[in-house]
Amino acid sequence: MHEIDQQQLRRANDRIAAGFDAADFFCAEVRGRLLERLQLMTLEPGVILDLGAGTGAVTRELQRLYPDAACIALDWSPAMLREAPADTAHRICADGHHLPLADDSVDIVVSNMMLPGCNDPQRIFSEAQRVLRSPGLFLFNTLGPDTLRTLQRAWSKVDDAPHVHVFADMHNVGDALVQAGFREPVMDVEHVRINYRDLNRLFADLRAVGATNRLQNRRRGLTTPRLWQRMLAAADQLRNEDGKFPVLAELVTGQAWTGAPAAGVQMSDGEAHFPVSRLRGNRMGFD
Repeated sequence: MHEIDQQQLRRANDRIAAGFDAADFFCAEVRGRLLERLQLMTLEPGVILDLGAGTGAVTRELQRLYPDAACIALDWSPAMLREAPADTAHRICADGHHLPLADDSVDIVVSNMMLPGCNDPQRIFSEAQRVLRSPGLFLFNTLGPDTLRTLQRAWSKVDDAPHVHVFADMHNVGDALVQAGFREPVMDVEHVRINYRDLNRLFADLRAVGATNRLQNRRRGLTTPRLWQRMLAAADQLRNEDGKFPVLAELVTGQAWTGAPAAGVQMSDGEAHFPVSRLRGNRMGFD
């Protein structure tokens, strides 16, 4: 999907860990949407894996939803895991591409915004499938190709170097799930709009959550002040009628099963059917 400098990304995660929860309003919002889906199903898991747990926000909610289950918080950043409260279940520092868990040992795998930083999502899917029992649920979200498109357009006006990560289309993600051995994959997309009046605030927010350019083929060295000002001028030309710079995040959510889906989930022609009254709207924005 994209080649990311994994060592630099891990170091960045360690650096931002202390302030991550206070800065990452986006992950907090999409986390709630992800966990809503679990509440629409009748599940009685014994073991749950929070894959890419970060500071343990998802793990804490999983413990609340399933108090009788053993919840595992797994992340590759020791600094992130240290920020989790002391009562946060079982903490494991490991790479999601190589899970230190036995085959058929987990009932649910949940992953909130870990996949955008992975070079080999297919390996992530295969590992999730390996550790899941049957039936078992894999529930995750990631980013699609429309993410940060306006920022990409602004940079393209000043040079040809890659500045914005490129993310996979949801259909490719669904195909990868099938190749990993999952059944009944269901993918859907929501568009999250965040409008910024101050571009410096946008870049400060991206730096605070480690969402800066970590591509292997990125331009090395510091961006010159002249190039930076040219990019800001190009971005100003993309502001909307309210004078704000629109930032789009294409939120891709997926779920797939090992074995038959659980009670409360009706499948038809590759689609999952839930009560509409219990789902939020499919578009949202921030100003």
